[in-house]
Amino acid sequence: MSDIRQLYQEVILDHNRKPRNWGSIPDANHHADGHNPLCGDHIKLSVNVQDDKIASIAFEGHGCAICKASASMMTGAVKGKAVQDAEIMVEEFRGMATGTLDPDNQANHLGKLKIFAGVKDLPSRVKCAILPWHTLHAALNAEASTSTEGEADPVPGTGIGEE
Repeated sequence: MSDIRQLYQEVILDHNRKPRNWGSIPDANHHADGHNPLCGDHIKLSVNVQDDKIASIAFEGHGCAICKASASMMTGAVKGKAVQDAEIMVEEFRGMATGTLDPDNQANHLGKLKIFAGVKDLPSRVKCAILPWHTLHAALNAEASTSTEGEADPVPGTGIGEE
């Protein structure tokens, strides 16, 4: 188990130091801002959808290492995918992060994103990992902003993430 945790830490740190798809896309046709008020994570996502596929995607902002790494890996995973497939990945990632989907025992499209499966054991970090995915869903559905609180709370009523 310590090997998995070591790999998790290395991947998170690598994507935090050198985030992939960092920046903005000037001609993007979908945008959204995401905010996690509990820890201050804030990302801006720009997406260019062409022929119902994510042609390009980028993010910028500030946040903890888990949020930044999740955004970095998410952008790489959904680039080139059909919008419908990206939305499926949003739901699967959310399920994995909250513990309702076991990525090793249930069919899914998560691939390398399974590295985040352990976040379900870190309740205060679930919302950090999910924020980029909420923001992608918002952008693809013409919502200007989203949050990990209120109706979008991935684990309402549990106190997860509440200090």
